[in-house]
Amino acid sequence: MSEGDQIRIDEIGVEDAGELLTVRRAAFVSEAQIFNDPNIPALTQTLDELIVDLQSDTVVTLGAWLGHRLVGSIRVGIEDGKATIGRLAVAPDQQGHGIGTQLLFAVLGHLPEDTKEVWVFTGQNSKHNIAMYNKAGYEHQFDQVAGDLTYAYLRKVLEAGAIIDDEDDDEADQHAEA
Repeated sequence: MSEGDQIRIDEIGVEDAGELLTVRRAAFVSEAQIFNDPNIPALTQTLDELIVDLQSDTVVTLGAWLGHRLVGSIRVGIEDGKATIGRLAVAPDQQGHGIGTQLLFAVLGHLPEDTKEVWVFTGQNSKHNIAMYNKAGYEHQFDQVAGDLTYAYLRKVLEAGAIIDDEDDDEADQHAEA
């Protein structure tokens, strides 16, 4: 990617399913190598399964385009005020240019207003991914074993005001009474 190149991020439709499947598979090969497991879900999903996913009302899939080429994507499942990010993928020759981070932040603008928290999961040994999520404000919550893989789950709370500082409230009340 050169300096003048602009990334365009937009929702992915069924017409882009084949290209999306190709980008995901290329991107997730390195993850499969880290875990020594060629059967991770992003590599075994079929085109038909992907099309069904893209047509779901509870899923938003964004793509990053460089010109006419799809170079990255992110999938978000939405349910009851909670969003779960998965399948963040960037084409291998475009990794390290901030495309994944752009997708991670862009997804926030496509969530319903009542979304209170966003969860993301990645392989526990995917140190680069975990560092990117931490930098974007996601905090590690727990690890979960699924078959031969262990996933790290991270969360970002979107709704402010859940913590009340009583001292500030008392001080404000005193000023209001004066």
